[in-house]
Amino acid sequence: MLQPDQQTQLAENSRERLIGWFTGFVDGEGCFSINFIRQANRVGRRGYKTGFQVAHEFAVTQGAKSADSLQLLAEFFGVGAVYINNRYDNHREHLYRYCVRKRPDLLQVIVPFFQRYPLRTSKQHDFMKFAQCLRLVQARSHLTKKGLIEILEVAETMNHRKTRTEIRKMLQVDATGPGLIASLEPFG
Repeated sequence: MLQPDQQTQLAENSRERLIGWFTGFVDGEGCFSINFIRQANRVGRRGYKTGFQVAHEFAVTQGAKSADSLQLLAEFFGVGAVYINNRYDNHREHLYRYCVRKRPDLLQVIVPFFQRYPLRTSKQHDFMKFAQCLRLVQARSHLTKKGLIEILEVAETMNHRKTRTEIRKMLQVDATGPGLIASLEPFG
């Protein structure tokens, strides 16, 4: 029979192994992303002053056979949800995504976890940029043209380093006044 201090040590070791597994799993299968959604017809509403919404997401995707691992993540973090992406094309199984999109959940749970337990691949760079963008949005920088451009410049250095040329062009034209994009035609 284990002594109480041995039981505590065993539980701590199990938790540390689980944390290591989560970190490695996210390193291989996770994604930290910042996206921009055009909301030109909403510039009068709170949060849309630049004509764009900044969307932030932490996601891990798996096939149906491994969906249980995503549920473990959801239970461990206590935030976000697992969603199914039904596939009817040439794929053999549906995809599942564990997603966290709410800014408070990202700032209070996900970011502190990965700051305490850093990723070990190049994804750590993406995470640091993701956290930087979240802090800028939290500081309401996205509500000004200058702040939105700053977030855009950081986001362009993440993941596949995708240049957002269309958004850049729109933000450089000041068609209706300081920071407003309402009268520009939709791109695409």
